[in-house]
Amino acid sequence: MNVQIRLINMRQKFEEIFGCQPATVVRAPGRVNLIGEHTDYNDGYVLPVAIDRSILMAADPRPDRQVVLHALDFDQRAEFSLDDIRHDDQYPWSNYQRGVAFFLQERGFELPGMNAVISGDIPIGSGLSSSAAVEVAAAYAWQVLSGFSLSRVELALLCQQAENEFVGMKCGIMDQFISALGQRDHALLIDCRTLEHELVRLGAIAQRGSVTPVFATIVVCDTMKRRGLVDSEYNARRRECEEGVRLLRKHLPEVKALRDVSPAQFERYQQDLPDVVRRRCRHIVYENERVLQSVEALKGDDLATFGRLMNESHVSLRDDYQVSCRELNVMAEAAWQVEGVYGSRLTGAGFGGCTVSLVAGDAVDRFRARVAAEYQAATGVEPQIYVCAVEDGVGEASNGIRRLKLRRPLRA
Repeated sequence: MNVQIRLINMRQKFEEIFGCQPATVVRAPGRVNLIGEHTDYNDGYVLPVAIDRSILMAADPRPDRQVVLHALDFDQRAEFSLDDIRHDDQYPWSNYQRGVAFFLQERGFELPGMNAVISGDIPIGSGLSSSAAVEVAAAYAWQVLSGFSLSRVELALLCQQAENEFVGMKCGIMDQFISALGQRDHALLIDCRTLEHELVRLGAIAQRGSVTPVFATIVVCDTMKRRGLVDSEYNARRRECEEGVRLLRKHLPEVKALRDVSPAQFERYQQDLPDVVRRRCRHIVYENERVLQSVEALKGDDLATFGRLMNESHVSLRDDYQVSCRELNVMAEAAWQVEGVYGSRLTGAGFGGCTVSLVAGDAVDRFRARVAAEYQAATGVEPQIYVCAVEDGVGEASNGIRRLKLRRPLRA
């Protein structure tokens, strides 16, 4: 659904529920990671984009300390007091907003109570980071209503803390970072150790409103398989990578994480690693190299090289890191057979969720038809396929809504 139509619906629902128009509606995007999987918790590099699938949050301040949340997609209402923030087992979707409020107040920010209506078109459990978008939307809504000063980087870090320490999911920084700092028609290269980041213009990839020929488009294919093994397997992969670091330090004492190991060093010392640990480390070491090579390919509009690196990433995730599954492999392999596809790979933690493909502009319709048909024939499941535009990070989407006078300007 068009974001403007969604925005109109949000205003109407808010007025039906609370009897007034909201002070603001904020939009926080989901993301797809083009390349760089499982590198984040190894202090490595990632290359995500913010996409035109988002969480909308309409919000209005209250005169008391209550927070009243209506989740339109669940048709549920949750409430809590800013003076007594606890987990809600009955409405676990509200724990993301609770965690954000908890850590904003811990930082010393004075929050008003809030009435809010929330809705999203990011498929839950698909690996497109709906949870991070919910957190970023909540933090930014309170920032707009309160007027406190918080940079986009600080906002992303606070939202990650809320998910790690309040919700209980030990995620890396990528999802919150791209939802907060994304920019239209650009990927974002993130160094997950230093948080240094660089916008990478997608010159040869479809741009919103462009009048030049479309060279390629980002297409996301949802397998509809939800990721049931992620938590246990994710923790196992972290332990295996940490064991690899421990063993490699015997030869390379300066190594703090696999990000510090070069391909040449890995090739020299890999024989000292157990088979499973060796394969996990090989994926991370070479995946970091693929991210950096991909950035150079994008800067040179070299889509063929970028696509080859995407394919290599999927094979590595399938064979060495072993986080793929039959559904993801069927989807990627079907994409590889379509003329006009530069590359395709799983995106996200794996074991379900989505693939991301880079498809020539004139091949998108053919891609959608063939991949959907082949996937359904192989699995009996009809996939969802999204042609994605690359959008800005979090911001207000409330044109025409009454505006509060802020006490301080917001910082980018």
